[in-house]
Amino acid sequence: MNTFSQSRTFSLASIIPWLLNLATRMLARILNMPEPLVHNTGVFVFAHVQTIENSVGKTLCPMRLLRQLRNRRRQSSR
Repeated sequence: MNTFSQSRTFSLASIIPWLLNLATRMLARILNMPEPLVHNTGVFVFAHVQTIENSVGKTLCPMRLLRQLRNRRRQSSR
C-alpha cells in the first residue's frame, strides 16, 4: 500500500506541469498567438497585478491606518 501511495503522488506531481503546458498550448491556439508570447504575457500581467497589490497593501496597512488616525485625533484636539 505504501508503494501505491508513493507512485500516486509522483504521478500527480508530474501531471501538473503537463496540464499547465497543455493549457498554455490550448490558449495560444485559441488566441492564434505563439506559445512564448502567451506565456510572457501571463508573466507580464502577473507582475503588474502584484505591483498594484503591493502598493494598495502599503496604503491599507492596518498599522499605517492606525497611525494616521492617531495623528488626525491629535491634530483635531489642538
